[in-house]
Amino acid sequence: MVASGDVRLELEAAIAQWLGANALVVFAFGVCLALAGAVFGWRIVGRHLQRNAADTQPSPMPVALLLAAGFVVLLGAASGFAEIAEGIGQGGDVARFDEAFSSALAANVAPATLDAFAVVTRLGDTATIAALGVLVAAVLVIRGRRRLAFGWGIALAGNALLNETLKHVFERVRPVHASGVVAAEGWSFPSGHSSGAVVAYGLLAYVLIRALPPRWHPAVVLVAVALAFTIGSSRVFLQVHYPSDVVAGFLSGSAWLAICIVGFEFARRYRST
Repeated sequence: MVASGDVRLELEAAIAQWLGANALVVFAFGVCLALAGAVFGWRIVGRHLQRNAADTQPSPMPVALLLAAGFVVLLGAASGFAEIAEGIGQGGDVARFDEAFSSALAANVAPATLDAFAVVTRLGDTATIAALGVLVAAVLVIRGRRRLAFGWGIALAGNALLNETLKHVFERVRPVHASGVVAAEGWSFPSGHSSGAVVAYGLLAYVLIRALPPRWHPAVVLVAVALAFTIGSSRVFLQVHYPSDVVAGFLSGSAWLAICIVGFEFARRYRST
């Protein structure tokens, strides 16, 4: 008689293998889910950001709402990150899923798909994020938004430091990426491209919301979400990260992004940026 634990392990492996073999379908579904989440989130806090885009004194209630939303994001992200971290050790549930998924993906992904994701992943490179950081900061300074420029720089640098610290805490070895399309060194968990994309493009969306007419705001949010999700996903397709690395990067980046946006909004409550 087969033990129930063995049946569970076999089922988990079968699911991971199916998902890896149909990774593009999973990716497309993930994009749709992320965009739906962005629409839902925008309905909750977007009106506050939109209404106060040019205001220096947001009303107390919307600020309290934003604080509550930020707390929910922070708490959810931290809880999810902790759950993943607990299972990435050798023999852990998450580690087994990662191995099965990555093996199935490597056996089924087409070279053209790898080439496409190799282009997209460059948008999350350290050099690209750094160049974006300098460019946006320079534009903000020229437009007289020095405090916002300073906050933007601190936010990007803080996320980079946080991610590097977490990598050294967990010291997870990267998966074998034999495709040769891209090379990656250093520890694997969490994904720096994933967290960096969430923070950089999420904050860029925040800055643009404060600068552009309201009709552009939903599109800015959706593009930022789609871009961050695609950059993170590219790391799995290119086999330089496990799926859990990318999810953990999304979570840590979302937590830091929530902290930064709430901080910016509270700063605007007392003084114009």
